[in-house]
Amino acid sequence: MSVPTLDTTPIPGLLVVTLDVHGDNRGWFKENWQRAKMTALGLPDFGPVQQNDSYNSARGVTRGVHAEPWDKFASVATGRAYGAWVDLREGPSFGTTYTHELAPDTAVFVPRGVGNAYQVLEDATVYSYLVNAHWRPDAGYTEVNLADPTLAIDWPIPLDDPSIQLSQKDRDNPALANVTPMAAAPVLVVGGSGQVGTALRRAFPAAHAPPRSELDLADPDSVARFDFSSYDVVLNAAAYTAVDAAETDRRDAWAANATGPALLAAQATRNGFTLVHVSSDYVFDGTLEEHPEDEPLSPLGVYGQSKAAGDLAVSATPRHYLLRTTWVVGDGHNFVRTMQRLARDGVSPSVVADQVGRLTFADELARAVRHLLDKRAPYGTYNVTNGGDADSWAGFAQAVFTASGRSADDVSPVSTEEYGAGKDLAPRPAHSALSLAKIRATGFEPRDVLEDLEAYLST
Repeated sequence: MSVPTLDTTPIPGLLVVTLDVHGDNRGWFKENWQRAKMTALGLPDFGPVQQNDSYNSARGVTRGVHAEPWDKFASVATGRAYGAWVDLREGPSFGTTYTHELAPDTAVFVPRGVGNAYQVLEDATVYSYLVNAHWRPDAGYTEVNLADPTLAIDWPIPLDDPSIQLSQKDRDNPALANVTPMAAAPVLVVGGSGQVGTALRRAFPAAHAPPRSELDLADPDSVARFDFSSYDVVLNAAAYTAVDAAETDRRDAWAANATGPALLAAQATRNGFTLVHVSSDYVFDGTLEEHPEDEPLSPLGVYGQSKAAGDLAVSATPRHYLLRTTWVVGDGHNFVRTMQRLARDGVSPSVVADQVGRLTFADELARAVRHLLDKRAPYGTYNVTNGGDADSWAGFAQAVFTASGRSADDVSPVSTEEYGAGKDLAPRPAHSALSLAKIRATGFEPRDVLEDLEAYLST
């Protein structure tokens, strides 16, 4: 079978697919939804959970316009219909319309919040559609009157034609001027008080970020009590990050980094939300100079082992983005602020020079999360750091000192062995640089690490 083709429309996210239909004297056959082919084509991997069929006995049956709180993939099983769509979401595209005739060789992906309507052009037409959430009686719909002249829908059969069959409810729907746009699906940020969580709250200002007293991933009972049913996206920035303490504080490290993500992944599967989880280069042993997403897991210490276990759990839920990152710098205490303070205070530190990677500024990580969600990129694992050349901790410390008016020579490069003499330190990967080719292929270009470092130091 040949691969179907895909076309965009004036409504963002509304996609038209031309399907491959094979027919002979017996009838025809088509693959109405084929996940591997269609996601490769550019359709979102939207995770359908329910299929509905609407039988329309006579030409002239007309239904809509209804915007539903889930994604839909619509076609006709037999017959023909004229489809009309209206963007009823908040934003600049509100009120945009698009029309297209539906036959067995045509399907349309309708994103959440885009109003859907159709008019039957042949007797015995079956309108068929997949959705990625189970229907429930309390689901909130947004509707608009399909006869509103501002929509300018050119119905093939005029709505005053005697053959038109249209429900009184649809006749009474409001004009576009009186429609309240459908708000964006709610976002939940877990671990919103940390460096990454704070940046995520800036990138998603309407998100709900519950305190730990309301949702504690380390407590299975807390996760079980929390109501996830209203969220479309959950961003998990909660983690146990004390790398050295994790060697002896194993229980807490595993509770936060492994059990918590596993509980979230189970909730994602049960409730159908997209789970975005932030992980670490510590899931690798650092023997490769640059780590691709599909490198086998090989953690050295308890922190890395607990993060690797969390990765495996998150990857089991269908709608997930697993983001591996390195050397995070955000609001609050971090390596860059420490070096800036030492430079200001006249201290000349010794800094490790044989661990190499890239800094990741928390706002850049949050920008990548926003990009993947807005782009509806394929689910899976992505490496995310700043771009530019990798360097050692000592190299970045010297850059901070130089920007602070001190000499780079005031930072003494030392080996990991020398730095750790007499200290109880966990093992660390020597090479932490992550390959960024996969996220670049989605259209995201990471900002240069030294440019972001300069901007960060100036704040």
